[in-house]
Amino acid sequence: MKYKIEKNKIIICSKDEFCPEHILECGQVFSYEKKGNYFVYSQDKMAEIIENENYIEIITKYPQYFAEYFDLNCNYSQIKSNLINNYPQLKNAINYGYGIRILRQDIFETIISFIVSANNNIKRIKKILFAIREKFGKNMGSYFAFPTLQELSKATEQDFKDLGTGYRAKYLVEVCKQLKDVDLTQWQKLSTQELNNKLLKLMGVGQKVADCIMLFAFYKQDVFPVDTWIEKVYCQYFKDEHNRVVIRKELTNTFKNNSGYVQQYLFYSQRENN
Repeated sequence: MKYKIEKNKIIICSKDEFCPEHILECGQVFSYEKKGNYFVYSQDKMAEIIENENYIEIITKYPQYFAEYFDLNCNYSQIKSNLINNYPQLKNAINYGYGIRILRQDIFETIISFIVSANNNIKRIKKILFAIREKFGKNMGSYFAFPTLQELSKATEQDFKDLGTGYRAKYLVEVCKQLKDVDLTQWQKLSTQELNNKLLKLMGVGQKVADCIMLFAFYKQDVFPVDTWIEKVYCQYFKDEHNRVVIRKELTNTFKNNSGYVQQYLFYSQRENN
């Protein structure tokens, strides 16, 4: 995808592979706002996305960071073309979510975000995460940074409950303790199965949450998070099966290293068109 970086700006020359709505509203991220334009927050950084008629501008003090964050060096046109050629039944879903890109998110922020997301709705998830930023993160002027592990480790279970996390409060406190002496960047070197095993040992992390963390923070494309929407689409496109362990295994066996991409196209299309 053609793009160029200027001092405080990324210019994306075509809108065929980048649609802010598709990217941000497909369930992979919660730290964003739509105030006319989309504003995206990651760690202590912020970017504003401006849609013009034929191109897109990403305004930010951190253009190199957000070029990586939005995975701008990945050729999604080729991925979409290969998937449609090999799996024609995916064509409608891929065309619907044509502008999706899988974000490369901060690991710690993603772990906390998806623990909060379990059995929750997006509006409430976003509210909780912004409250966590405001309560424990650094004031950056017009927004608050996501707290570091050290900063969030000061939070008590009651602190989290006061922010609306409910039963997840004890999970968040315990996870901060579990990660205290962990170098999460070293986990990037693990195989998918090894990483999966590490994540499942974290308090409040089940298989679906682990898969989301692996896909959206570690960029493991051989995982396929399964929820209600994927269960529905599996029954529609493949066969009548409601055991999510079986569905996950069948989908990852079918799509292998393209599983993450397929999951996002199917999830977004199914949820939006339900």
